[in-house]
Amino acid sequence: MLRLSRVFHQFVCWSVACIQCGVIVALMFIGGAVAGPLEDAWNAYKRGDFATALEIWRPRATQGVAFAQLSVGIMYYSGQGVPQDYGEAAKWYRLAAEQGNATAQSNLGSMYYSGQGVPQNYVQAYMWVDLAASRSSAREDRDEAVSNRNVVVSKMSREQLVEAKKLLREWKPKLPAR
Repeated sequence: MLRLSRVFHQFVCWSVACIQCGVIVALMFIGGAVAGPLEDAWNAYKRGDFATALEIWRPRATQGVAFAQLSVGIMYYSGQGVPQDYGEAAKWYRLAAEQGNATAQSNLGSMYYSGQGVPQNYVQAYMWVDLAASRSSAREDRDEAVSNRNVVVSKMSREQLVEAKKLLREWKPKLPAR
């Protein structure tokens, strides 16, 4: 029992660190695509001006901008500028994850693993973490996602794993709703 508790703790700690690293990595990789309002929001977030960041990100998240959806999810998960609300965080992570955002996929997988804001579901946890592992552009993020996928699979029955792999084969990124 102690070993599983330590592994679970490491999994959750990695996921929280991934949230912050993912935002930074995403900004590095999308460069110019963040210019303008999203860059202003990021700068406000770094200054701790969460109200301004949310004011800029939320309308864009509602419009289907995956990076903004991820960012709003992070704010709800961490309780930055809003009351901490895991259910609301999961909602925003799901919207970004469904578009293929690897950080959001990893974060959503972590929430399904631990049952934060969503019912605990190892099938969903595996699916989202596996997608993150296959879509992460940075090797370190990919390696961590693979490691976390292994933690999830250690808790799954054979039937659950078969179901998760079926969901993976059927998964397709969704276009943002306009």
